[in-house]
Amino acid sequence: MAASPEHRDDSSSSSPVEVPVKKELEICVDAKQIDSGGGSREAASGDNSRAEVDFALNNGAAEPYSIVHRSFSEVGTLRVGTSNIEKLDSSQPKLVKSKTEAPRHRSILAEDAAQIFDNKMSAQKKLQLLNRIATVKDDGTVEFEVPVDVEPHVLACGLRDEHIEVAEEESPEADIQCIPPLQVVILIVGTRGDVQPFIAIGKRLQEYGHRVRLATHSNFKEFVLTAGLEFYPLGGDPKVLTGYMVKNKGFLPSNPSEIPIQRNQMKEIIYSLLPACKEPDPDSGIPFKADAIIANPPAYGHTHVAEALKVPVHIFFTMPWTPTSEFPHPLSRVKQPAGYRLSYQIVDSMIWLGIRDMINDVRKKKLKLRPVTYLSGSQGSDSDVPHGYIWSPHLVPKPKDWGPKIDVVGFCFLDLATNYEPPESLVKWLEAGAEPIYIGFGSLPVQEPERMTQIIVNALEQTGQRGIINKGWGGLGNLAEPKDFVYILDNVPHDWLFLRCKAVVHHGGAGTTAAGLKAACPTTIVPFFGDQPFWGERVHARGVGPPPIPVDEFSLPKLVGAIKFMLDPKVKEKAKELAKAMENEDGVTGAVKAFLKHLNHKKPESEPSPVQSGLFSISRCFRCS
Repeated sequence: MAASPEHRDDSSSSSPVEVPVKKELEICVDAKQIDSGGGSREAASGDNSRAEVDFALNNGAAEPYSIVHRSFSEVGTLRVGTSNIEKLDSSQPKLVKSKTEAPRHRSILAEDAAQIFDNKMSAQKKLQLLNRIATVKDDGTVEFEVPVDVEPHVLACGLRDEHIEVAEEESPEADIQCIPPLQVVILIVGTRGDVQPFIAIGKRLQEYGHRVRLATHSNFKEFVLTAGLEFYPLGGDPKVLTGYMVKNKGFLPSNPSEIPIQRNQMKEIIYSLLPACKEPDPDSGIPFKADAIIANPPAYGHTHVAEALKVPVHIFFTMPWTPTSEFPHPLSRVKQPAGYRLSYQIVDSMIWLGIRDMINDVRKKKLKLRPVTYLSGSQGSDSDVPHGYIWSPHLVPKPKDWGPKIDVVGFCFLDLATNYEPPESLVKWLEAGAEPIYIGFGSLPVQEPERMTQIIVNALEQTGQRGIINKGWGGLGNLAEPKDFVYILDNVPHDWLFLRCKAVVHHGGAGTTAAGLKAACPTTIVPFFGDQPFWGERVHARGVGPPPIPVDEFSLPKLVGAIKFMLDPKVKEKAKELAKAMENEDGVTGAVKAFLKHLNHKKPESEPSPVQSGLFSISRCFRCS
């Protein structure tokens, strides 16, 4: 979803903020045809020289998905997008290619920033503002400029004081234990890497005596049921979603025929959320009604369903989505710290612009709720929704401007190694020589698997290393002839395999990144999209890996250089130090305690407050791990 990160350069006179998309476009809106509820009618245009392009805005993880997305945070997160595709809804703005290739330099001033955070501004004016200050570039980024002399607090003027850090009061363990048994539904959109940490969280909640239903894509039914959790199918196919995002960098389809596919994927996900919270088990018929919701952001409609059911919702994600002045939104590129905080609102605004018609459709038709206006409940507004971030504070400490409703709980690992029986051929190969380098890209499809496989083999040969290539969904590992220094395998639990590797090369999903660091492996990240460049930057900044190699720049010289970097004894020592610091972290327990703590803080005698709505009624998901 996102292009690779650039090195920070605070000496520049202005700083572009970039959000992954494709083609140079303008947001073109007929102001007279925008209603007060945030809808807009397509602007008619008879100029054939301006090719109209439907804009599919995305989330990430992961394994935004995930934006989100994930995004759409393994980080993955898996990001999914939507637009006025198939002309199913006329409320979406039309985006068209710019008439000129000349760059448009647009400057974010203090008054612009204030308006971006103003949720009382009409849809018409907000759309006009975004069109005035942002340019969608041909290189797949949305750009705006921050004057060099602007102070960070000026551009953050729209964020409220409650984002400022205050001392947190931990609930006594006894209070958490005394919470009566709940029926908890976990709504997860993304890849296997997105789902895995929530299986661990669900199992721990069961140990506390709660009933847990994990609702995710049908592809992962066996994975969920084998772990001992209840399963409910959500719409959407992660293979289709990730294939779309890798091919299109998350936002724009390369072919108009792909637009209906992406649109249908989104609708399937959004419309499946309410049944997942209240319908009986599809196999046993046992009734279910959620008392509380856990979700990742790429589930999109989570807060709206919570509002309709009048139940609390807690957002967990593997990449940052809450505005902070310490680093920019993972799906943006900001060179100047003054723009860091603003980047979150820009990204959030663009996502909401892309999916608001679908959200309002499900609110009216299924949830029996009033439509929400443009950016209602977005990053800049009040939010009572707690957030938990699934990463180690030793890798990314909790920002000082995040408040008590936001927790950094640690990486959530699911123990798969204990019951794993490796094939005898793998065990013998590992014992026959030095520790290998692992290379794999999980559930991400690779555009040219044969070429990439040959680069990997050549790099291993040039550096004199043994290597394990994980075929994954990308189809790597088809060799013309076997190589004794290369072992090809299908999925193997990372917590078992990485302990037997000297270094790892992967796409940078949060889960895979966590597993490699926990095993003290120097790490090279080859980001495809989403939050993966963010984790590549963090790994390099921590000194445990080289600069990330964007998948479009993957080459023999760069991979050889990355391997040599990881073989440096100083890098290995830093990896061991980080693994030691993470050793006593228990992210699963941390996540469960955070969830129950915030539930316990609610006054039982008061009626639950309606969840504020919007794309993310969270001060915050295809991340792919």
